[in-house]
Amino acid sequence: MVMVPQAVPELKRFLQPLRLKDGARTMLIRMVTAFMLHAGRMTAWQAAGTIQTDPCHRAQVCRSLGRKFWAKYDPLQVLRAGMLSLEKKSGRYVFIVDQTLHGQQGQLTENTYSTGNRQRRPRKGVRYSSYKVARKSCHCFVMGLLITPSGFRIPFFKPFYTKDYCRKKNRPFRTQTELGADLVKELPLPDGAEVVVLGDTAFDAESVREACAGRHYDWITPVNAERVLAGRKPRPQVRSLVSGLRPDQFHTLRLFPSQGELAVYRRVSRYRIGPKVKPRTYYVHQERRDVHSVGEVQLVFSTRKSPKEKGKVEVEKILMTNNLKLATRTIVELYTLRWQIELFFKELKSTLGMDQYRFRKFERVQGWVQMALLTFLYLEWYRARQLARRDLPKKEKRWWERQRTHGLCQAIRQQTERAELQYLAQRIKTPGGIRRLQRELEHACPVEQRPAA
Repeated sequence: MVMVPQAVPELKRFLQPLRLKDGARTMLIRMVTAFMLHAGRMTAWQAAGTIQTDPCHRAQVCRSLGRKFWAKYDPLQVLRAGMLSLEKKSGRYVFIVDQTLHGQQGQLTENTYSTGNRQRRPRKGVRYSSYKVARKSCHCFVMGLLITPSGFRIPFFKPFYTKDYCRKKNRPFRTQTELGADLVKELPLPDGAEVVVLGDTAFDAESVREACAGRHYDWITPVNAERVLAGRKPRPQVRSLVSGLRPDQFHTLRLFPSQGELAVYRRVSRYRIGPKVKPRTYYVHQERRDVHSVGEVQLVFSTRKSPKEKGKVEVEKILMTNNLKLATRTIVELYTLRWQIELFFKELKSTLGMDQYRFRKFERVQGWVQMALLTFLYLEWYRARQLARRDLPKKEKRWWERQRTHGLCQAIRQQTERAELQYLAQRIKTPGGIRRLQRELEHACPVEQRPAA
């Protein structure tokens, strides 16, 4: 909690390009502050009392999240443009596409779909009871993470609507791969920008490849082993190529997370920097093949196990890319960056509490996720502002270069506490300031009174 909204460093300046009314701007400040400074479970009730001098009821927070205004006027779109304007380097952009799920147990929750029901054992001590089937449903969000040449992370997202929900709301149905293709098409980058799109096997789809071709982007995905090569029928599968590989065809790649051209795209901790850090060793082999319905591509056969001289090569992953000029080392190193979106999901859920909502209406769920991504973008913007300071000491600059969401939240908490103490010290200097402080403390009493647990 904070006493005054002015205590959060430069938050109003970050939201200034939105040009919102006072009520909408105050709600954004309240939600962003709650996602950063919450302790324990992040709830609407906790967000309502984040600003102690201006509390509100939790129902007001829920109604605000479900407003159609946030769906029509996307604040992330405006703030992303401001974030991209801070990028001064020219180079390769990396765009990672993936999906994330959040389980729901409510029977009346909108826009959920089943991911597979499982049998649950009966309660201990209960005899002659049959196994029960636990209903497991979830919400799905297709997200994209854009990493700039300077290492800034900019989030994108598209909610997945089920067929029943689309029929109810009279909206067209879009698959998850089509939503990922829409994210690629809507990237706010100038024409001619060098972009590499990364995805897992689920996004090895024709719609995503067409979106990349429309904007002249490169893409790298793991190839499905059941894909067939081009040519006359019967067409051999890609997996058939593995049996013909010899151990002497593979060469060794050693990658250090904190070294190389792509080290700026990762934010490794200080424990992964130095000569004592062990490299990641890969054994790779590259071939140029013509894949059916895809075209001529590069195939990279990769494994972590050292191939034996006379044994069978156990290929763990086969990568495919449309860029025929990329070196094998570059392809493997670029695809290792796909793990950055998994860390992004972990930061959203563990630190910011994106998956801790409890709403029936999906409009409120969508608003909740939007506010979590807005908070993430503010943290990245504030980090970029700190790195742009000319008076920043070299030691502090190294600290800001490595920080992710958790460390950034801790830094903002410390600066917020310092700003609040300065605010109190300034108010008690004059009789008018003391009277104003008394009024603010009276407003700080919680609206909702709950008995102790």
